[in-house]
Amino acid sequence: QVQLVESGGGSVQAGGSLRLSCAASGDTYNSNCMGWFRQASGKEREGVAAIFTSSGSTYYADSVKGRFTISRDNAKRNTVYLQMNSLKPEDTAMYYCAASFGRLCTTLGRKSEYNTWGQGTQVTVSS
Repeated sequence: QVQLVESGGGSVQAGGSLRLSCAASGDTYNSNCMGWFRQASGKEREGVAAIFTSSGSTYYADSVKGRFTISRDNAKRNTVYLQMNSLKPEDTAMYYCAASFGRLCTTLGRKSEYNTWGQGTQVTVSS
């Protein structure tokens, strides 16, 4: 059984930075895409950033373009990072790592593309 484990969340002041990590454990094979989603209190879960693990092509939500960067670890299979800079209070949410194993990905920002989810890590940005 594959598990995704996130780390790196925390509390930071506006303008600060955090780096989230996500690694798959268990009986894994190469994922086709991996991404980060977030869910703020009372809101729908939304796509933040995602990457095709083979090509490295990426997707970013408009709200984070220029501030967040998703990257893959070429030395560690099924490991991705999310570098978050210039954080704003509206970035406060639970952040979830997601991956697609065993099937192709077409639209990176869409929740239905992913069949494996982490437990989430909280990011809180204060003004």
